[in-house]
Amino acid sequence: MTGRDAVLARIRAALDGRPAMVEVPRAYRQAGELDPADVLELFVERVRDYRATVVVTDDPALAAAEALVAAGARRVGIAADLDGALRPTGVELVEDDGLAPRELDALDGALTTCAAGCAVTGTIALDGGPGQGRRALSLVPDLHVCVIRADAIVESVPELIAALEPSARERRPTVLVSGPSATSDIELTRVEGVHGPRQLVVIVAT
Repeated sequence: MTGRDAVLARIRAALDGRPAMVEVPRAYRQAGELDPADVLELFVERVRDYRATVVVTDDPALAAAEALVAAGARRVGIAADLDGALRPTGVELVEDDGLAPRELDALDGALTTCAAGCAVTGTIALDGGPGQGRRALSLVPDLHVCVIRADAIVESVPELIAALEPSARERRPTVLVSGPSATSDIELTRVEGVHGPRQLVVIVAT
């Protein structure tokens, strides 16, 4: 028996005789009502509310290149499986093949894709899928440029959770990102870049 099995067995034993599970009401709205154009407009508005930059384009590689150059990024980390069509020119692309934390920190930024986005909350979701890399890749560098397909943006949170269900069933870690990393102290002084990238650029590929 593994340690995990032992812990789960003890939990099951402790739960013997527990009350019946309470049925969770599902009367809340589970689907959006906006048309795709309005969903995109709301997503852009909400993401910008977090002080992130949003670019809507039909040429995501060019938009990524322009965003990286504007930020002064020269060495940019990418996942090894990032689609070639999304790889910008004019910067040095460094494939993350297990870079050490110091090596990740030495990068000027990271370029990834994401799994889905939610318009109501202005959130992008990463689930370790193609082009996303490991969590550290989008966490350690101070700049995160993320490409999302317009058709991967949903209106509501229930729709986002449904879109992420397949990766959850595969037990892939899911990360929800709403704007650049930011926190506030007791005097409500905003501090950015403490727990993740100080800058977030979201590129919506139409």
